[in-house]
Amino acid sequence: MTWISYINGFNNYLLIEKSVSKNTVDAYIRDIKKLADFFLTKNEKIKITELTYQDFQDYLSYLNDKKIMPSSQSRVISSIRSFFKYLVIENIIVNNPSELLETPKKGKKLPEYLTIDEINQLVNEIDRSKKEGERNLAILEVLYGCGLRVSELIELKISEIYWSDGFIRIIGKGNKERLVPLGKIAAKHLKIYINEIRVHGKISEDYIDYVFLNKNGNNISRVMIFKIIKNLTKRAGIKKNISPHTLRHSFATHLVEGGADLRAVQEMLGHESITTTEIYTHLDKSYLKQVILDHHPLEKNS
Repeated sequence: MTWISYINGFNNYLLIEKSVSKNTVDAYIRDIKKLADFFLTKNEKIKITELTYQDFQDYLSYLNDKKIMPSSQSRVISSIRSFFKYLVIENIIVNNPSELLETPKKGKKLPEYLTIDEINQLVNEIDRSKKEGERNLAILEVLYGCGLRVSELIELKISEIYWSDGFIRIIGKGNKERLVPLGKIAAKHLKIYINEIRVHGKISEDYIDYVFLNKNGNNISRVMIFKIIKNLTKRAGIKKNISPHTLRHSFATHLVEGGADLRAVQEMLGHESITTTEIYTHLDKSYLKQVILDHHPLEKNS
C-alpha cells in the first residue's frame, strides 16, 4: 500500500470510528501529508513500516529550523501519534515509533480579553432600530454570557434551549455534549430576537430549528459573526485585536476573577483538560492585591 492509501484509511478512521470534528481531521491529514512529503523527498521509496524514532526527531528538527511555533509542533506530534496508533490498530506496524516523542515546551500566551466596560461599549454600538440589531445583540450576549465557541453558536438550536431550567445544550468538540447556564440577560435578548424579530423574517425549511439566521433565512455563517464583532469593535474605538473567541476568553476571565471554581469554568467551556482552563488565572496584580487587602486576616486587622 502507498502513503496515500494509509492516509485515506486514517481519514475514515477519524471520521467514522473516533467521531473527530471535520476541522480536526483536516488538520491531522494536512500534518501527515507534510510528514509524507518530507520523507518521500529524502527517499521516494521509503516505507511507513521503516520509520524510526530518530526519523521523527529529524522531522521535528526540520520544523524547528523552519521556525514553526511550539504550539504548531505540538499539534503535529499529536497528529503523528494518532496516525501511527491507527497503523498499530490496523496491524500495519507492530510498534509505534512515535510514542516517545515529547511535545515542545510552550510559553503560556495570555489570550486577549475585554474588560466589562469594553463589553458594554460593544453593546452600546449595536443599532437596535434595525432588524439585525436585536439579532446581533443576542449573538453578543450569548457569546459572552455563555462562553461559546463561534461554531457552537451558529449550530445552536431552539430545541436545545431549556428556558425554564436556564440551560442550553451544546455539542462541542469531539461531539461532546454539555449543558451551559443561560443567564437572565442572555435569555432576555434571545427571547426578544426569537419571538419578535426572527419569527417575522425568512426561515428556510432546513433551518427552522436554528436560532441565528441571516436575511435569507439560512443559519448565519461564522464569517458573518466575525464581521459583526469586528465592525462593533471598530465603531467602539477598541484597539485590541478582537474576534468572537475573545468574548469566550472574556467570559472565562471574568468568572475566574469573580472567584468561580476552576472546575466549574472548565465544565462550562467544555475543556477536556483542566490545564487548558488554568490560563484564565491570569488575574491582574491590582485585583490580587485588593483581594489580599480585603481578606487576609493580618491585613484586615491592621
